[in-house]
Amino acid sequence: MTRPRKPRRKAHLSETPVLDATASAVDSNFNDSRLYINRELSWIEFNLRVLDEARCEAHPLLERLKFIAIFSSNLDEFFMIRVSAVEEQVEAGIQTPSLDGLTPMEQLLEIRKRVEQMLHERNDCFYNDILPKLAAANIHFKKCAELSAEQRAALDLYFENNVFPILTPLALDPGHPFPHVSNLSLSLAVQLQAEGDDEPRFARVKVPDTIPRLIRLDKIGVKLPKGETIFVWLEDVIATNIQKLFPDVEIQAVYPFRVIRDADIEIEEDEAGDLLETIEQGLRQRRYGNVVRLDVNPGMPPYIKQVLIENLGVSDRQVYEIPGALGLASLMEAMSLERPDLKDSPFIPRNPFLNDEGDDIFSIIRKRDVLLHHPYDSFQPVVDLISEAANDPNVLAIKQTLYRVGSKSPIVQALIEAAERGKQVAVLVELKARFDEENNITWAKALEKAGAHVVYGLIGLKTHAKVLLIVRNENGELRRYVHLGTGNYNPSTAKIYTDYSLFTCNKEIGADVSEVFNYLTGYSRQKDYRKIFVAPLGIRKKMLELIEREIDHHKRRQNGRIIMKMNALVDEQIIRALYRASQEGVRIDLIVRGICVLRPELKGVSENIRVVSVVGRFLEHSRAYYFFNDGDEEIYLSSADMMRRNLDRRVEILFPILDPAHRKQIKRDLELILKDNLKARKLNPDGSYEFVTTNGKPLNSQLAFLRERASKVGADLSSTQT
Repeated sequence: MTRPRKPRRKAHLSETPVLDATASAVDSNFNDSRLYINRELSWIEFNLRVLDEARCEAHPLLERLKFIAIFSSNLDEFFMIRVSAVEEQVEAGIQTPSLDGLTPMEQLLEIRKRVEQMLHERNDCFYNDILPKLAAANIHFKKCAELSAEQRAALDLYFENNVFPILTPLALDPGHPFPHVSNLSLSLAVQLQAEGDDEPRFARVKVPDTIPRLIRLDKIGVKLPKGETIFVWLEDVIATNIQKLFPDVEIQAVYPFRVIRDADIEIEEDEAGDLLETIEQGLRQRRYGNVVRLDVNPGMPPYIKQVLIENLGVSDRQVYEIPGALGLASLMEAMSLERPDLKDSPFIPRNPFLNDEGDDIFSIIRKRDVLLHHPYDSFQPVVDLISEAANDPNVLAIKQTLYRVGSKSPIVQALIEAAERGKQVAVLVELKARFDEENNITWAKALEKAGAHVVYGLIGLKTHAKVLLIVRNENGELRRYVHLGTGNYNPSTAKIYTDYSLFTCNKEIGADVSEVFNYLTGYSRQKDYRKIFVAPLGIRKKMLELIEREIDHHKRRQNGRIIMKMNALVDEQIIRALYRASQEGVRIDLIVRGICVLRPELKGVSENIRVVSVVGRFLEHSRAYYFFNDGDEEIYLSSADMMRRNLDRRVEILFPILDPAHRKQIKRDLELILKDNLKARKLNPDGSYEFVTTNGKPLNSQLAFLRERASKVGADLSSTQT
């Protein structure tokens, strides 16, 4: 079967020549910058793989539109966090090259070059491919000028009643300073001229983000033929009615613009007397960070553009001219359409706990460890475990870490109920979870009000570990029940993120987890545990030991084998250890969804390393680490990627899979992903990616997991290959 996609471009990430080395030409510390890919440019390649999904004609149309929105949202966050950090280095005069040899300014110039190209590719996909096909399916994106008189009248009425009252025109003149433009806000720059003015004036109108940006005509009283949908952009409605905001003034032109600011909250925790209050202040300050990108339409005249550049404090390098609508992340609103024919087939995930009829969840875990692979296996057992614990009179204590839980969390509600019932509830709520700070503050306050012990994390560290401990009195004996996961305690994201969950009553793991919570909530400084490994002190050390052990086995038996699955590979020490293992002949497969700084398949250095990335219907989020170990196979799961931030600046847990059947299952999962030849892309030595090509049967690993472990609803899953 041929893949339904356009030919893949060959994208070189840097002008740095690729190293063609032999083992003797590379120093033992692997210090040559040509051995590494720039992390920012590697991320751009990841987002291009997301864009590839929007271009994949085998996806239903609305799913393709969703990938345009995800691509755009990803890019916004990239500028808010990563590009802003590089801009700060340039502003500070830092010229020290990164690991790959690029200076901060060289990185910014290369980022701009690649981003301009990817925005062009995105718009080509959206306007020239997806929109015409949506129109053929009776879903239209129209300008106000294209509507009928009746439709325009209804839209004008909607504007009068729902938009006009919340608009605030802001003038710019000696009496009116340039208004603050908040992060991610879309605005209209209005060029106007009043009677007697020699020069045109400037005003700004913010497009409100408190109402939908995509206005559906059938939702505002317009009768359309059955099955037809018409969307109109909110900013076009405002621009069409702009004269109502400036009566008796000549409107010469209206131009949209959009601002992206530095949104990384800096916290001096040692000086923060109250972390909760400090985070709340940081959230307010996020709106005022330095502007890192200004988006405008190509038709904006130099006069207006210069007004924006001077008042927003940006350089020409930070201005992006983008045709059409700005901020296409808003396209996610269109996913509310009830058009199942244009969406992925729904499915019902498997719940293996239901196979034990008559047994409660505690008795099932007592009998055996349970391993779940989300979203193919339901996340509901995690929710059920906490809910049952909250209502079980034998449960004495519940302890849990919360990183990203969402705005409507049944898990937090269960914890609140448990606290209200008098159980000992201790929750570490990570307030520094980026872009989830506000949700987490709300939940932290609600938990405290219910009587739970709430801890906000450790100074200088984010708590990213996903761990739950339940202490239960069973016939006078205390038993610990533990859940460890690779993903967040968020039922919503668990439907679209691939992650593993382990439920266990193992006494040693239970004792370890108890001591982790003592470390998180008290003054424990424990470093060594029985079965698990905890960052920032233990995970890198353990991973390096496991790699070194595989090298030793291979020297003796020539059977070394490593498989690692993660979201990102950036840590220098881990990469150098993998290079050394490759030089010794260990066969290494890396499944890295996003950033990969390691260059694979370099002669004499990494020729035994293969790197693949899978981007598809679900976000690959699980972290799994496999070592052949001379036949005594070991597998570890973790909340941690192989990044310096995870290994040095976060509390993370690496935990072993002890059940042989579970190890066999995870290894089979990893091998299935490595056989994917429809959604997998291979990383080339030059930093570009290309689709994996084999002569074998077409295989989409995510679809294969769905077929094996989920019940189908609606369209027959067996009939599709994508």
